[in-house]
Amino acid sequence: MATNENLPPNVIKQLARELKNLDETPPEGIKVGVNDDDFSTIYADIEGPAGTPYENGVFRMKLILSRDFPHSPPKGYFLTKIFHPNIATNGEICVNTLKRDWNPSLGLRHVLIVVRCLLIEPFPESALNEQAGKMLLENYEEYARLARLYTGIHALKPKPKFKTGAISESTAALNVDQSNTSVCSVDPKTAISGAVVPPTPLAPSLNTMKGASGQEPPTAALNSMVEMGVSSGSGAPPPAAAAAIHKKEGGLVKAQGDKKKIDARKKSLKRL
Repeated sequence: MATNENLPPNVIKQLARELKNLDETPPEGIKVGVNDDDFSTIYADIEGPAGTPYENGVFRMKLILSRDFPHSPPKGYFLTKIFHPNIATNGEICVNTLKRDWNPSLGLRHVLIVVRCLLIEPFPESALNEQAGKMLLENYEEYARLARLYTGIHALKPKPKFKTGAISESTAALNVDQSNTSVCSVDPKTAISGAVVPPTPLAPSLNTMKGASGQEPPTAALNSMVEMGVSSGSGAPPPAAAAAIHKKEGGLVKAQGDKKKIDARKKSLKRL
């Protein structure tokens, strides 16, 4: 089994820096994984680019680094089965960056981006999978159908991503539901202090009972409503209605008492 002892110390340092950078700022659609005890094999999950037959699939690959890396290019393999002209049936990747175009100054980030670009624009002229290469040139629709079929069967499924807009919409809907709930479940104590209560067929709106000055209806007005109910032949108000009126009167008296206390405190503070 390969270990970090197979790589020179300066290469291990360089790889450690680059892997940290890849972890902190990964390229689009690429997630890198590594075994800290063995930098000679780098794993990566590559998302199929949108608009390609590989969309909605995640493909796992690996890069194998030799002891003379970076002077010699890494070898790339797809571990996930894929139908692609430049990827052999055993997973080997054929791309110029990993062969004659290799440069020691190229890093892992560049290699991974090039591999993902292969999923966007294959090169059938240098095909390792001759069937896929020929089909791509002669019958793209059939090539795309087979590539999508392989993707659906073999590729991993991407993890769901949260959309900011969807979260905002859900939050807004939640706020609307909460506000509707708060209107529908008004406490009688707060209703008498000016809250808007939607009228119902069984009870008039408290707002229609306000005078021209906008003041809340006095207790006498509430009592007159009860008397009207009695005189109209409906009999004494039910116990629940009487209890509600009693609570409203108590809330009004309490509010007036609290106001007097606050006024008294203000006067005391002015004297000081």
